[in-house]
Amino acid sequence: MERVRKIKRQLSMTLRGGNNGDKNLPESISSQDTGAHSDSEIVHEDVKIGSDGESDQASATSSDEVHSPVRVRMRNNAGRKISTEDINKRLSLPADIRLPDGYLEKFSLNSPLFDKPLSRRLRRVSLSEIGFGKLETYVKLDKLGEGTYATVYKGRSKLTDNLVALKEIRLEHEEGAPCTAIREVSLLKDLKHANIVTLHDIIHTQKSLTLVFEYLDKDLKQYLDDCGNCIHMHNVKLFLFQLLRGLNYCHRRKVLHRDLKPQNLLINDRGELKLADFGLARAKSIPTKTYSNEVVTLWYRPPDILLGSTDYSTQIDMWGVGCIFYEMATGRPLFPGSTVEEELHFIFKLLGTPTEETWPGITSNEEFMSYNYPRYRADCLHNHTPRLDNDGVDLLSKLLQFEGKKRISAEEAMRHSYFHCMGERVLTLPDTTSIFALQDIQLEKEATMRTSSMSDSVNSISQRQSLLF
Repeated sequence: MERVRKIKRQLSMTLRGGNNGDKNLPESISSQDTGAHSDSEIVHEDVKIGSDGESDQASATSSDEVHSPVRVRMRNNAGRKISTEDINKRLSLPADIRLPDGYLEKFSLNSPLFDKPLSRRLRRVSLSEIGFGKLETYVKLDKLGEGTYATVYKGRSKLTDNLVALKEIRLEHEEGAPCTAIREVSLLKDLKHANIVTLHDIIHTQKSLTLVFEYLDKDLKQYLDDCGNCIHMHNVKLFLFQLLRGLNYCHRRKVLHRDLKPQNLLINDRGELKLADFGLARAKSIPTKTYSNEVVTLWYRPPDILLGSTDYSTQIDMWGVGCIFYEMATGRPLFPGSTVEEELHFIFKLLGTPTEETWPGITSNEEFMSYNYPRYRADCLHNHTPRLDNDGVDLLSKLLQFEGKKRISAEEAMRHSYFHCMGERVLTLPDTTSIFALQDIQLEKEATMRTSSMSDSVNSISQRQSLLF
């Protein structure tokens, strides 16, 4: 019981921006972990989350004097009434927000919200008055899934009338939920990208922590099922590019996802793909630091991690990208092993059993030597991916490299010749702009696609497992 109380205190301190929360969640990277590397290579993680879910970045200013990024012009406006647009700009709110009845009447341009720099405290009070951080702001509609620590509901926001996904995390458990919850909140509040799921709100009560996400219609696994495991190859390219685009944004910020799989890639009707479930993600220094090797679902786990490596960097995600690319192109998992030994067997049977020439140092790995795998020769990827052109097979081979340092990066992959047909402009879009903002990029209609009602009944059990721990 004492441990439960301690975890709750740590969670509360982290959410309120306290200094005494568990700084290992997400992990803090100290200078001694990174040797002689420059400060520009290091992610200094001391992310604190306020009660409204806003991240409080450490700065030279006091916590109560952080200025709003938006200034409201007040010259010659003494008699003007406050508008919804004024509030939205001042508090950085979405344009479609619905303010409570009578809320605007409380303000004039001489009120504290407008007549001086906006402090974090005043912003939090204002957001709370609007309805942020309150359970009653959201209506639960359907249960989408349930896990050990969390239940996910489809819901609706009273503020915008938009659908949302409500991830309700129970805090009574002694292990697991608080750590992953704090990590997910800390990272997602600072990741603003068109291909990363948006965290809209955070609601903290004594018994639960509710994360309010944007709602997307299905995940990639459901999409594959609905189109009979035969995605249009044009759409495969669009989905893969968006996956790489979201990952590149994360990797530039030294954030590793560490749990890539089709169930963690959400897709809406427009074809926008977004990374979800950052519960296992880590912000870290580059080069590597030692972490747990119990990450990434088995089918998408790279061979170096399967063989016990705990030294890895952004390349851990790139192997999973290759597996997902293959699965989209063929309609079947690439390495569907049920144990580590079987998973490695599948990998070596396709790519060849590694030797000192193909993987230097592999014969010194005791686990690898203990399995005593047959000496397989590498098979040609063309034989297994008939729908991929030469450029696609080349990109796939660059993703499926035994050694992490030899795998292509997300940024390099986006510039691969496989994507040249998408044009140059797609590489220069602002982070928060969808690729579908370009008129010449559109999702192709799938030859076979189940209707929503059929899809819902088929996927009712596994639906939204991507948002569960």
